[in-house]
Amino acid sequence: MSELVTLSDQLTDEEWLSELAEIGEDRGYYEPVGDRHGALFLDESLDTLLVSFDTIPSARAGSASGIPHGMLQAELNGWSHLSLIARDRSWFRDPAVYGYFDRLVDDAFFEDFDRVVFYGHGMCGYAAAAYSVAAPGATVVVVSPQATLDPDIAPWDDRFVGMRRTNFTDRYGYAPDMLDAAEKAFVIYDPLEELDAMHATLFRGTQIEHIRSRFGGARLGTDLQAMNAIGPILKAAGDGTLTRAVAFKALRRRRDYLPYLRNLLNRVHVDDRLWLTALLCRTVLSRKNAPRFRHHLELSEHKLMMQGRSLPEPRLKRSAASKFPELN
Repeated sequence: MSELVTLSDQLTDEEWLSELAEIGEDRGYYEPVGDRHGALFLDESLDTLLVSFDTIPSARAGSASGIPHGMLQAELNGWSHLSLIARDRSWFRDPAVYGYFDRLVDDAFFEDFDRVVFYGHGMCGYAAAAYSVAAPGATVVVVSPQATLDPDIAPWDDRFVGMRRTNFTDRYGYAPDMLDAAEKAFVIYDPLEELDAMHATLFRGTQIEHIRSRFGGARLGTDLQAMNAIGPILKAAGDGTLTRAVAFKALRRRRDYLPYLRNLLNRVHVDDRLWLTALLCRTVLSRKNAPRFRHHLELSEHKLMMQGRSLPEPRLKRSAASKFPELN
């Protein structure tokens, strides 16, 4: 494995791209793909190729090292990596990008690798699914992807109205159809985010696994990266061992991730679920010093007491009492 790359957050976007280009010249290549996109390829191994999609902001925020999260995971695992980077929110709907993938197919580029994994979230999840058709037999991992922004199919998605004139009906257009050639695809989304869930239902097929991650919210993809839940999922995909069970085990890391826990607390608190609020806060406080959860625990316990209710003893105390009756 090559030495891990670190790029300063003090760089301008153009300086950051120049640094990536230098890395590409040393270890593979970097090339502009039209005016709005670029492609970085790092040639490390013929075993696994990870293909990821990012915008410049998401790529720079993708890891503490200032490099795309997909690139970080490839570096950690000694894989080859192809990173497609957009300068803006293009959804990679660009004839130059079509032509780039056409050229890769003509050159039998993907056939050099034993295993190919496509990854992205949100807009970039759409692109990962759509362009995976260029590598039949690939494994695809996408988080909260859009299926299309074609107003004839998804008129209900009013988040990206500026993209409604973009053509999503020509080549590499409708992402769910482009997954037909995938060996396996994992669509991770929060079923409580209505529009994301509606897009997820459009991804259908026996090769598609829906992985529901409740209370992730609109930042699900970013948060899964931050809590390093995506790392083990991509590792398993690259090793050919990714299953629903593996994915859900990785998602359990959210139980120690405060932004997720705060989302969960907000939900049960707003719904006035006193019992659940108190149990959640007590569980979190058993592992973390979290003043906000302590406040809500005390508030919930007081309200429960006013109703003549009280929480059961923590499991640990009950277990200790059964093993050591002299403590009773």
